[in-house]
Amino acid sequence: MEMDLPKNYRPSEDEPYMNPEQLEYFRQKLLLWRAELMQESGEILSLVKEKSQKVPDDVDRGVLEADNILKLRTGSRYSKLLHKIDEALGQIKVGAYGYCKETGEQIGIKRLEVRPTATLSIEAQKRHEQIERWTQVRYRR
Repeated sequence: MEMDLPKNYRPSEDEPYMNPEQLEYFRQKLLLWRAELMQESGEILSLVKEKSQKVPDDVDRGVLEADNILKLRTGSRYSKLLHKIDEALGQIKVGAYGYCKETGEQIGIKRLEVRPTATLSIEAQKRHEQIERWTQVRYRR
């Protein structure tokens, strides 16, 4: 499916939704984002391994452990995001990218530009958030 896009190509609301150029644009955007996250994940792991050598001072060891916990949490978030990116790339392959998984409606170019891994339209996302808030309030009682 790879294709060369015109230089500085940006999807537009004026062209057919999820045409081959738009799909390639988002595919490339997701692949670039994936590569950046993979590189940063590797750097995080290297830093944690490198700094995890024995530190004689208890205070320094505590600071190092706290720092490592933060780095590992970041790595965990990256891992979840990589999974979402892979799912989005799979959706591109099967022709389902850009459409709400609940309603089948268009997610929209603007939303995908901001969140290329979005699987819900704005309306469906709002419904999910309202249900989540309602559930949290209900179970706090």
